[in-house]
This record gives sequence, structure tokens and C-alpha cells, in this order.
Amino acid sequence: MKLLSAALVLAAWTLPAPAAEVLSNRKIWDQGAHNAFTDLVRHNGRWYCTFREGTAHARENGRIRVIESADGERWTSTALIEEGGIDLRDPKLSVTPGGELVLLAGGTTWDRDGKYVKKRTRVSFSKDGRVWKPFQPVARDEHWLWRVTWHEGKAWGVAYMGGGGSSGPRDGFLYSSSDGVRFELVHRFGLEGMSESTIRFGPGGEMIVLARFEAGDRSGRIGVSRPPYTEWQWHKIGERVGGPNFLVLPDGGMVAGTRFYGDKATTGVARMTPASYTRLLEFPSGGDTSYPGMVWHEGLLWFSYYSSHEGKTSIYLAKIKLP
Repeated sequence: MKLLSAALVLAAWTLPAPAAEVLSNRKIWDQGAHNAFTDLVRHNGRWYCTFREGTAHARENGRIRVIESADGERWTSTALIEEGGIDLRDPKLSVTPGGELVLLAGGTTWDRDGKYVKKRTRVSFSKDGRVWKPFQPVARDEHWLWRVTWHEGKAWGVAYMGGGGSSGPRDGFLYSSSDGVRFELVHRFGLEGMSESTIRFGPGGEMIVLARFEAGDRSGRIGVSRPPYTEWQWHKIGERVGGPNFLVLPDGGMVAGTRFYGDKATTGVARMTPASYTRLLEFPSGGDTSYPGMVWHEGLLWFSYYSSHEGKTSIYLAKIKLP
């Protein structure tokens, strides 16, 4: 009997962990020539997805599309935003404490020969996702404020300089704002190669960052800090990330979405902690792909991303049940 009990215990320990289950995954938009760089938010009972439409990945005038859905199945366009001579890209959605939708985007200027001129982040607001106020510049020239997260009445985000056609080394800067327009510099990270970064907040108020790096071994990093967010602990995750996003779930766990690098590029989901990162699943994807939007809703992970694995670079939406 003791041998049988020991065998049962050993079998329980060696059983494979439950797998994440993709409940649905479908293309929701392909009307632009090149549809890419998504984000996703749920607001007032409706879904909003945003992305860039252009003719190629970069170096031409991109526009920002916003689409809306009541059920995540049927989507309609609510806005197409453009600026003459500006490549609008990497749009991000959030919601202010007062209930307004926020659209943050980078804006890059190229000359007639396709050479880089400058970039500046801008922000717009909307009450309904249809009528958007004119863009206002935020942060500083050459500081690309890539995504903001609202916490206790403030917007927090990491801006990075360098890359995207500009000269000079990459570095990251922590910004905060009470209104989403006037941002103050809180901290310069001084980390060579720091690039696209997402901020979230843990149950104890700690700030957590998942950051892309484009120097050295290019390993992504997870950073953790407590107020006033000027002293940081960093952990390399051991692999590259591209377009990184993550959520802190209601149980305190964390789940990330990003580009997986390897023999081919794919988009996938990973489990993470403040000091670890483990791949969980990858979606049908390939080629030009990644930049997910992520929302936790009614016990499921809703996940937008773009991919060119079916030929045309298009927008996809998946629903995932996590183990």
C-alpha cells in the first residue's frame, strides 16, 4: 500500500501542467494594405481595437484606425486619424479616471528620400471612440512615450529615445502625468538599448516593467520598483521580446504577450513573475507579427495582434482560457 501511495504521489508530480486553451482566434480586420501594431481596451461595455494602417511596416505616412464591437465578433470602423506628412504608429488605448478614452501614438517625420527627420508622441481623447480631439504633443521631442497605464489618478509610461531611424543610443525615461497631457520626467533609467516598455502595478503598489532591449544580448528585462520609482531591480528573461505587453491578473499572477524570436517570428503568450518568464502558447502567426493588445474580461484573456502568416498583414483577435 505504501508503495502504491508513493507511486500515486510521484505520478501526480509528473503530470503535465494544464495547458492554456485558445477558445477562438479570428481575423477581424484587413482593409488596409498593411494593418499592424494593435492595442485593445474595453470601455462602457464595448470593445475598442486600434492599429496602424499603411502601405508597409515603416517609412511612409501611417494612419490610425479605431474599430468598435459590442461582442468581439462584428467590428465597425469608428475613426481613421491621419496627419499630413506624419507617420502615425504604435497607437495605444487607455481610459482616464474620468472615463475618457485616451489614444497615444508616435509620430515620425521622414524626408522625401525616406530619411529620418524627427519624432514626437501625441495624445487624443474621446468620450465615445468616434469623435476624437485634435492630437496634442506630449513628453519631449525624440522621447517616444510608448504606452501609459493609469494608477491612482496618474498616467505612467516609459519613453525611449534612439532607434526607429534616429541616431544615438537607446535609453529609457519614466514619465508621469495627472491629466495625460502634461508629463513630468521622474527617472532616467540609464540602460543602454532600452526600448518599447509596458508598465503595470502589482497588488502592493509596486511598479513592474516589461522592456525590450536592443543592445548587448538583446534579452528582454523585467524591472520592479516602489515609490518614488527611482531605484530599480532588473532581471533578464533570457530571450528577446518585441512589442511587449502584460497584465496583472486578479489573483496577482501575470501574463505577457509579445513576439517570440527563434527560427521564425511568432506571437505568443508567456507566464511571468517579477523575476521569471516562461512561454505558454503561440498563435498562428509569422513574418511581420506581434504588438498585442490584452484585456482580462470575465475570466478570459482577450488578445489582439497582427500577423502576415496568411499573406496580407492583418489584425486578429483571440480568446484564451488560462490554466
